[in-house]
Amino acid sequence: MWHGSSHHLTKTPVSDHKLEAIPLGGLGEFGMNMLALRYGDDIIVIDAGMMFPEAELLGVDVVVPDISYLLENREHVRAILLTHGHEDHIGALPFILGDLNVPVYGTPFTLALVEGKLDEHGLLASAQLHEVRPKDRVTLGPFTVEFIHVTHSIVNATMLAITTPLGVVLHTGDFKVDPTPTDNELFDLHTVAEYGQRGVLALFSDSTNAERPGYTPSERAVHEKLEDVFTRAENRIFVTCFASSIHRIQLLIDLSLEYNRQIAFVGRSMVNNTEIAHRLGFLNVPDGILLRPNDIKQLNRNKVTVLIAGSQGEPLSALARAAVQNHKHAVIEPADTVVLSSRIIPGNEKAIFRMLNHLCKRGAQVVYEDGGGPPVHVSGHASQEELKLMLNLTKPRYFIPIHGEYRQLAKHLSLASHLKEVRETFLLESGDVLEFDSLGARKAGRVNVGRICIDSGNVGDVVEDMVIRDRRHISEDGIVLPIIAINRHSGKVESLPEIVSRGFVSADGGDGILQRAKDIIVQTLDESSGEERMDWGVIKEKIRADLKRFINKQTSKHPLILPVILEI
Repeated sequence: MWHGSSHHLTKTPVSDHKLEAIPLGGLGEFGMNMLALRYGDDIIVIDAGMMFPEAELLGVDVVVPDISYLLENREHVRAILLTHGHEDHIGALPFILGDLNVPVYGTPFTLALVEGKLDEHGLLASAQLHEVRPKDRVTLGPFTVEFIHVTHSIVNATMLAITTPLGVVLHTGDFKVDPTPTDNELFDLHTVAEYGQRGVLALFSDSTNAERPGYTPSERAVHEKLEDVFTRAENRIFVTCFASSIHRIQLLIDLSLEYNRQIAFVGRSMVNNTEIAHRLGFLNVPDGILLRPNDIKQLNRNKVTVLIAGSQGEPLSALARAAVQNHKHAVIEPADTVVLSSRIIPGNEKAIFRMLNHLCKRGAQVVYEDGGGPPVHVSGHASQEELKLMLNLTKPRYFIPIHGEYRQLAKHLSLASHLKEVRETFLLESGDVLEFDSLGARKAGRVNVGRICIDSGNVGDVVEDMVIRDRRHISEDGIVLPIIAINRHSGKVESLPEIVSRGFVSADGGDGILQRAKDIIVQTLDESSGEERMDWGVIKEKIRADLKRFINKQTSKHPLILPVILEI
């Protein structure tokens, strides 16, 4: 494994008087947030996120950015700076630090979440993690970075003010402007405004909710609806939310105390995150309120609150299992209340609604965001008025929207058009290079970016595009396995070919296609010389080509054909 060294090698062609901003992920897509800043021979990287795959990436669990640009410039990469601990900002670290072991800076809660991930991948011992707190400054080559506290749906979130030789670059991370945060830790707008008064070269700002008018409601807005749930519930209350929503979890602990209920945490992520938050002082858990999961069934149903992981209907999550009566501790009975206190992430609708259907079959009262009445979940991202506030406070010379699909970036861009201070706005996509110098700013080419697909979280199991293409191919047209026994010495075919097929339309449903396919194989074998038959590579290819032609002609299908030769 490569370990960082601080010595400078010979200068690369990048001029010393240029600053480059290069998004390696997160622009034009949701998730995989990652931005490189380069001045001369020094590169710093902001965030290292993953994204969850779209349905067409069959069997892929995690998608992370392609960091070939950083690997090509590995001797220049000084550090990775983390804004906060959500997966779309830290999830790629285990897949990056194995190849590029550079120092990582983040707040205590962020790093605690990172440690858990690195531990799972056996990278914790070699990682160089540096804890920072809001208002701390870190100097890395020509960059001085100040961490500024922001309000978001996770605790210990920050934005970054990066002072470079050409001016100050502000990167908001994810934020909303919550005037009444539940932990009373206010957004440090004062520091942001100070930078704005001194002059900001460029603002890179979160666009997730750029299409939403108005203001995002405060985290306190969910109190009314959740209190209403506790007032009405006669039996157990099950609540699912993102395991990183420590504010929401604190509110549920407080309500349980008030309504004389004990609380159990169920699901690995829920247990891990609450333990970390409690250890670091972000979560206050009164004595005697915690209930072990295996005691849930023993207590009176009106004395129990269960905080359960699985808000996105993930197939093996605790709530998805409880919904089909398959969880040994979390048992949902008629007239229990189940609350979905989280956003339905686009793409997960089917899985979530399927889970809600099962919960209704259990006879549960299901409460989720339905657009009417007080909210049971609020977003952690700024709506249009807060995005304008950020622009007005910072008055950047150049404005670049980040974090979102193209339409969100475009919408956010239009919000900046009223500001006379903004000289120019740039709509970048992942891979674009934005170059600043004393004359101004411009797009200056592209670097290689892309996505790396990973199966089941193992760093070794990178899934090639070819594999995904094969999976899609099999899912559409099925698979056909002709099995032929050939004597390895004589090249003689020892028995009639067999054909096994899966997901292929005709499993000989009366049209006899597979039977005729066997005749084609026999014919191919007869027309091949003994020498060809003894060369597995040649004979497999001949069988595949002839079968492909026959099946396509008969059915217009293109199943994946994999001949298997048994040596006898």
